[in-house]
Amino acid sequence: MFSRIVAVGGFLPKRIVTNHTLSETLDTNDEWIMVRTGIKRRHIASESECTSDLALHSLQSAIEHARESFDPEFGLDSLDLILCATTTPDQNFPSLASVIHQKLGITKNIPMFDLQAVCSGFVYGLEVADAMIKSGKYRTIALVCAEKMSSLIDWSDRSTAILFGDGAGCAIIRADHYGLIDTMLGGDGQYHSLLYTDGGAGSNASCGKIRMEGKTLFKHAIAKMAETATLLLQNNNMSISDIKYVVPHQANIRIIEAIAQRLELPEDKIIITIQNHGNCSAASIPLALYEKRDLFNKGDIILFLTFGAGITWGGALLAW
Repeated sequence: MFSRIVAVGGFLPKRIVTNHTLSETLDTNDEWIMVRTGIKRRHIASESECTSDLALHSLQSAIEHARESFDPEFGLDSLDLILCATTTPDQNFPSLASVIHQKLGITKNIPMFDLQAVCSGFVYGLEVADAMIKSGKYRTIALVCAEKMSSLIDWSDRSTAILFGDGAGCAIIRADHYGLIDTMLGGDGQYHSLLYTDGGAGSNASCGKIRMEGKTLFKHAIAKMAETATLLLQNNNMSISDIKYVVPHQANIRIIEAIAQRLELPEDKIIITIQNHGNCSAASIPLALYEKRDLFNKGDIILFLTFGAGITWGGALLAW
């Protein structure tokens, strides 16, 4: 039994903050940001929009995609579990998954919970969903990755304010005869201070703001994602030539370019969407899948690579 991504969805808030907009309050400009990050714009949720609102829209679009792609009758009752990857839930509790369940008006009694691995949330969530499907207890899982990173941004800090955006992406994962080939997760807590928030319910009762040691984090991100890709390919007797597309975490164009160079990865195999939405943390990869979904054909071998705070990292190989 395999776990296959059968549909994807995505949502970005309407408000767009361009590099020119940021240059009005920060010592920066469009060229400086583009050269260092590859980001042109980011979507920022309004004060009245919650993470659950973004998540809800992404799940609904994934259901629409499922109806178009494989089952016209697919609906909320088709889900056996809702799994959310998020760093920015609406509340400390209950879970974001619980809020989504309520907002959708689902009457079916299904389990729901959140997973927190920051930017690595999608790949971590894939492994969790795969294990639950292989247990035989679940057939169809919605993996919803949603972030309102703007609530954690210090808008006076140029090093972080230019990087992050808000958005949500969703993958519908089902039991099938092909799909997820292998996953690999990693983590090293001794480096947790490279990227963190300076607040939390258990420390100072504040959500805090993002703090980052960019140069050191940059080096770790390249090393860990390149190493993960190499090991995944070796463990499955594959090479880069077997991969149709690589979908990396959309954090920084220079990180993506450095990984591509190390792996000798052709430019046409790399999926890049960071210019349109910035770093949306756990939502970055599923948003890229949603934006580029028409590129993927049945059986294409896709490699996901991710890296996030913690530090956490991971990769996944799957047949589309």
